[in-house]
Amino acid sequence: MDIIISNQSIVPLYSQIMEQMKQLIITGILKPGEMTPSIRGLAKELKVSIITIKRAYEELEAEGFIETLPGKGTFVAAVNVDILREAKISQIEEKLSEVIESARSIGLTKEEIKERIELMYEEEL
Repeated sequence: MDIIISNQSIVPLYSQIMEQMKQLIITGILKPGEMTPSIRGLAKELKVSIITIKRAYEELEAEGFIETLPGKGTFVAAVNVDILREAKISQIEEKLSEVIESARSIGLTKEEIKERIELMYEEEL
């Protein structure tokens, strides 16, 4: 599994793992019914505590992204990707609202904001 964590980040390790796994599920890289790595296996791969992975898996399960079948393992849940995508869009809109409010407070125009977003978006590609 392609998960990259940073010990320098202020975001807790379990949360970094959760967010990246959610992204893998939302984008379809991890498909419904697909088995996820074992807690021990992923802890060893990422060089983190078993407790860290256990917490990430518990949170993912509580949010409906994965499900654990006793004696069989942990699998990607059959979730509605459209609902998950809408939830992510809602989070982005909240952050954009904050950015727009900050930009307005220093007098940036809509065109200046758009220009900066386009530049940043292109840099990421």
